[in-house]
Amino acid sequence: MTEQWQLGAFLRARRALVTPDDAGLPAVGVRRVPGLRREEVAMLAGISADYYLRLERGRGRHPSVQVLESLARVLRLDDDARAHLLSLGAERPRRPRPPRRREVVPPSTAALVAQLPWPAFVEGRFMDVLAANPLATALSPRIVTGANRLRDVLLDEGEQALIPDWQAAAATMVAHLRESAGADTDDPRLVELVGELSVASPLFRRLWARHDVRHRGGAAVSFDHPSVGKLTLHREKLHVSDTDGVMLVVYHPEAGTVDAEKSAVLGSATVPR
Repeated sequence: MTEQWQLGAFLRARRALVTPDDAGLPAVGVRRVPGLRREEVAMLAGISADYYLRLERGRGRHPSVQVLESLARVLRLDDDARAHLLSLGAERPRRPRPPRRREVVPPSTAALVAQLPWPAFVEGRFMDVLAANPLATALSPRIVTGANRLRDVLLDEGEQALIPDWQAAAATMVAHLRESAGADTDDPRLVELVGELSVASPLFRRLWARHDVRHRGGAAVSFDHPSVGKLTLHREKLHVSDTDGVMLVVYHPEAGTVDAEKSAVLGSATVPR
């Protein structure tokens, strides 16, 4: 899949999400498709309709940064989606794909995960769980080596019951997957995962088609745990050095809160007796 094709797919998806009212245009005539027309995007971006059509069809050469910035403004992209658009439009030297290395956890990172006093696990580029400590598994039985976090949220009823607004969580995770994939959408592991989820989950198909992009980072995450009830933890995602997109994920409570007490109860369940 060429970068030009990916750029066109992204532009088509994001154009469909912007209404004429969003863009300050009158909604005139019958619209057969949602969102802005191609001609409207071109006009607002200050480029010719023919050139924009070529971009959407994957036939245009790499557009300038100025053109991409104008399109980002018209399509109302946030910082993450704008960076993704610039990445798709950037010219890259043509070279054969290097062999994909198996994702491994550095021994020092594995030792850190085992010693941390909070739920922690190592997540691959496409959300595969590469290592997890017992506290993480106590938080969710699905956080185990070999699992995939996105698959579990989309397909496992136990995981969905654990996360109060699991559909919103899934939307965020799909946007994370887009950001992590970047222009490398023909990676074999990504192709396998997207194919599996596209067949098994109508929600995934809808979310993936939107081309939403969001940077993988920290956030406050709520749980409805069967043992301790409602629980809110801070989630940190930290890049593991000398790896290609592998992240250390840590959940920790705010000190001195009820959430800290509940977290301690979960921790006590992992202590050998």
